[in-house]
Amino acid sequence: MGPFIEVILGGLMAGVLYSLVALGFVLIYKASGVFNFAQGAMVLFAALAFARLSEKMPMPVAFVLAMGIMVIVAWLIERLVLRSLVNQEGIILFLATFGVTYFLEGLGQLIFGSDIYPIDLGLPKEPRIIFESTFPGGILINIEDLVAAAVAGTLVLFLALFFQKTTVGRALRAVADDHQAAQSVGIPLNRIWVIVWSVSGFVALVAGVIWGSKLGVQFSLALVALKAIPVVILGGFTSVPGAIVGGLIIGVGEKVAEVYLGPIIGGGIENWFAYGLALAFLMVRPEGLFGERHIDRV
Repeated sequence: MGPFIEVILGGLMAGVLYSLVALGFVLIYKASGVFNFAQGAMVLFAALAFARLSEKMPMPVAFVLAMGIMVIVAWLIERLVLRSLVNQEGIILFLATFGVTYFLEGLGQLIFGSDIYPIDLGLPKEPRIIFESTFPGGILINIEDLVAAAVAGTLVLFLALFFQKTTVGRALRAVADDHQAAQSVGIPLNRIWVIVWSVSGFVALVAGVIWGSKLGVQFSLALVALKAIPVVILGGFTSVPGAIVGGLIIGVGEKVAEVYLGPIIGGGIENWFAYGLALAFLMVRPEGLFGERHIDRV
């Protein structure tokens, strides 16, 4: 029983981190209808900025400056890319985020360098054994993962309350529901887009710092962050709760599959399980668990 609980806990902690990155996708899609493929690059860019700044100054100062950089990036994306593509087809906007992806990766390499940069948050990395008296051999748990999951879970809860309870959050939801109606009651679309991209940048920064402390800040971080795409598909493109539930399902599912199915059908399941599950789910429920079902009457 102990090893099974250990696998489930590991999956839940990984799932919370996936949820955090998935929230970045959901926030931008809800407010602008744009599927931001550049979210993974934003995670990498934010982590690079924090890692290099923290080499020269205290971490809290580096975090604030890195957040300022992400706000500037958000403003530039809105001003230089989104504003000129208003009223274009969704596929055009999606392809534009491809351009933003490679531009951010190149700019990050140009400004911050292309080596692997460590982030040391001062958390213990050695795993510990708990509940030795309850389960034979106890349960092995990584304190750094536990703290990271707690931080990510708190941020997810904060964002959910932000959307539901604040004036800005209600304005974001109004823009997501109907752009023209939101404009007609005086909600400035451009300002809302800058806000939502900035919030997405903040989420990317937190996710990048957490992943960077585990893996080191390197360019493969952008690919790890894209693991959140199956989470968004599973939970629904417009649902904050869906991003949370989807992340937990993907996190637990891939860990269980790797440990219990891996010895039977071969290893490496953890790399593709999330995408396979999302593909299967698309065939049954394309709008996701919590997404809105669209019905066109003809």
